[in-house]
Amino acid sequence: MSKRDLPPSPRHPWLTIIGIGEDGLAGIGEAAKAALAAAEVVFGGVRHLDLAGAAITGEARPWLSPFERSVEAVAAERGRAVVVLASGDPFLYGAGATLARRIPAREMRVIPHPSSFSLAASRLGWALAETVCVSVHGRPVELIRPHLHPGARIIALTSDEHGPAAIAGLLSGDGFGASQVHVLEALGGDRERISCQRAETFAPQDFHALNVCAIEVLAGSGARVLPYAPGLDDSLFEHDGQITKREVRALTLSALAPRRGELLWDVGGGSGSVSIEWMLADASLRAIAIESEGERASRIRRNAASFGAPGLQVIEGEAPAALADLPAPDAVFVGGGGTNPGVMDAVIERLKPGGRLVANAVTTEMEAVLLALHARNGGSLTRIEIARASPIGSMHGWRPAMPVTQWSWAKPPVDESPSKEEE
Repeated sequence: MSKRDLPPSPRHPWLTIIGIGEDGLAGIGEAAKAALAAAEVVFGGVRHLDLAGAAITGEARPWLSPFERSVEAVAAERGRAVVVLASGDPFLYGAGATLARRIPAREMRVIPHPSSFSLAASRLGWALAETVCVSVHGRPVELIRPHLHPGARIIALTSDEHGPAAIAGLLSGDGFGASQVHVLEALGGDRERISCQRAETFAPQDFHALNVCAIEVLAGSGARVLPYAPGLDDSLFEHDGQITKREVRALTLSALAPRRGELLWDVGGGSGSVSIEWMLADASLRAIAIESEGERASRIRRNAASFGAPGLQVIEGEAPAALADLPAPDAVFVGGGGTNPGVMDAVIERLKPGGRLVANAVTTEMEAVLLALHARNGGSLTRIEIARASPIGSMHGWRPAMPVTQWSWAKPPVDESPSKEEE
């Protein structure tokens, strides 16, 4: 059931979402306490319900697994006085944002508490607006990697007591072993504790399961820094030669023109370099790499993790058959397999109206396919030729790379203007 399926809205908000910290009832205001006392049903984690137990007079219900079951359970109580308890700020990686996808904002009242990020920044005296805040709670720790730049400050919300050691290990492995790792445990409560260690000499301790790590990034010689601009150095990727070279990749990403929340198909993924850089452009972007060779598919997964894009989906199979059950893309890059029968027709058919298609050719056979598509559909053709200086005896000369023919095309949008009959 969606928001549209709900019955008419009650006159007043029936759901109150209260942020609560480790200080429990002492850290919430009178309005929150009054809502708890008046609530017929109170939802929350077992820890939250214990923290607020003295003020709960109605039925206490711990979260169900998976969490979607609890969302439906909350929605089923619509019209009653309901409270949801959540950690800190419910709309910062919290339950509030999830509930708001199901329940209209006008039907809820929210009383937030300082988030773990805010508390950590205040303890360290860091300007929150100048600090990278990332959650690796229930998520791969590799998500930190794109933010590892010399001088950066990062606050990471971890999953459990093992999170700090995992972060320190990642930092050391990528050449940031000199970085300072502050571990802030049970912030705001009686068991609050703050400690600091260098990543490369980090000694695991008996950390509280509720902790955040604040990182002062220091880069050693050869640290693996991922620049913000497209066209990352080829040497940063694991590859077998099947890779869209950095200059061509930068032009390809420019032509693909990623926009917020879009999905890319990377057909003939190779090393995954294009789909990985697509995802690095913005956290909202998604990509699916389609690769027919098993070892290359495994390599794409390893590259995705090493670049902090573990959400890249890899489909091991050959196009066009492997495309059949995939969600429709907003953009498509064809870097390999474009000469296989039916591939280009399939991606053109499945591409969303208004979506972009970019295909690169280094062989004459693929170039012939692109020339024919350009003649039939329009778009733009670009010839990309790169030459690099290399030694010739005691001197240097230009050694050209294989030229690349690039076809870029936007699928016409659906005409939504009314017809004469409709008018």
